Amino acid sequence: MFMHHITDQLSLKLIERQDAEALYALVDANREHLREWLGWVDGTTGPDEYRDEIIPAWLTAYAKGNGLTCGIYYEGELVGTVALHEINQTLRQTSIGYYLTGNGRGKGLMTKVMVFVTDYCFTTLQLNRVVIECAVGNSRSRKIPERLGYQQEGILRDAEQLYGTYHDLAVYAMLARDWSSAFIGNDLQTDTRSN
Repeated sequence: MFMHHITDQLSLKLIERQDAEALYALVDANREHLREWLGWVDGTTGPDEYRDEIIPAWLTAYAKGNGLTCGIYYEGELVGTVALHEINQTLRQTSIGYYLTGNGRGKGLMTKVMVFVTDYCFTTLQLNRVVIECAVGNSRSRKIPERLGYQQEGILRDAEQLYGTYHDLAVYAMLARDWSSAFIGNDLQTDTRSN
């Protein structure tokens, strides 16, 4: 099982079937917040859906080396998720999706999570390219790749439809060669790697 402590209070753990109730409760309690930028929220109707369909698909992808979906835990509480979507082994690249809710927001947790996950992609998985796509209007989400030195490569116009409205997506990417030089001597990277 994949599990990593980023700090004493912050950790990542592979989502498994026994996490279905907690994951559904997190989404259900935060529907309005999540619904603003995530199109799948209305489709989550109960923990059985997570247990019987969604989580098994995530675990299959993980077992095949084709993805990773983790819960983000702060002080033992599930506060969000982070996922590596399809891992293209030929091109050595993946994309990352993430969200935080409630007690996890406004503490810099996602920045620390993303430093670890990006580093994991390049050092453990030996990938060459990591992509993050964010709705142009989602300024909180866009601050993460910008803070970590991801390059904005462009805007995909009307690339996502949320509840009948099209949204442009900002595309950010980090290359392995840029990551290794971007964080030499960076306090955030040093702090994350030491835990």
